[in-house]
Amino acid sequence: MAWFKRQQYASLASPDSADRVPSGLCSKCLKCGVVLLTRDLDENLQVCPKCGNHMRVSAPERIKQIVDAGTFTETHADMASADPLKFKDIRTYPEQIKRYQDRTGLPEAIMTGYGRIHGLDVSLGFMDARFIAASMGSVVGEKVARTFEYSLEHHVPSVIFCAAGGARMQEGILSLMQMAKTSGLVAKLREAGIPYIPVLTDPTGAGVAASFASLGDVIVAEPDAMVYFAGPRVIEQTIRQVLPRGFQRAEFVQEHGFIDMIVPRSEIRETLARLLAMLTHQTAEIPAVAS
Repeated sequence: MAWFKRQQYASLASPDSADRVPSGLCSKCLKCGVVLLTRDLDENLQVCPKCGNHMRVSAPERIKQIVDAGTFTETHADMASADPLKFKDIRTYPEQIKRYQDRTGLPEAIMTGYGRIHGLDVSLGFMDARFIAASMGSVVGEKVARTFEYSLEHHVPSVIFCAAGGARMQEGILSLMQMAKTSGLVAKLREAGIPYIPVLTDPTGAGVAASFASLGDVIVAEPDAMVYFAGPRVIEQTIRQVLPRGFQRAEFVQEHGFIDMIVPRSEIRETLARLLAMLTHQTAEIPAVAS
């Protein structure tokens, strides 16, 4: 009977890789799950248009978003981490550094230099969370210190976009020393009357949050950025209590007085220009908005 006969099906060849959706065409918001064209996301400064989630941005992308076109000059790009402890885990420390250099195209977890924001001269630092979670080793600390020293030498304000997962354990006590060094230079900026504005991005934590990220004249943060010293699990295990919703997010931290302003990414450039103009008694070249 026909009921028991095996049906014959045509065999279809698997599609060639060239026929498939190109890699990188779409991106998914990690907060709301919506799938977006990467091109549209780039045009929206890596902010989800549906839920407003501020996705992480690389240092080169941040420079394009913030600094006046053609004015940024990178400094100390050749600085490289040493291996004072001869640290070895799954890989040696130099192997880890090389691995992240290949991944990111950056020599270290921060890009520093000088440029202009709406016509105002600024000494700048941009941390990149892709590079060993932007952990602060001796090179990161030294580049931050030299950013402040440039401000002192040329009497221009400093702006640093902070993003860090803490001190870099592969360098031991040398990484912790960067907290004191950078904090001391912030004090010198204050004595000289030179403005310094840190911008806290997701995530800003541990040794960076406990040093130069928390010592600015005005502390700015992006919406929903994680700002912390110890991780939430460590705190819960220590105090044996459940932490409140939104704990260690920028909005919660602002309510408790640690952050001065929370500014959407689309407004950060103009906000920085207005703050710098006010603090330096200069005029920023901000185009008038048509009414």
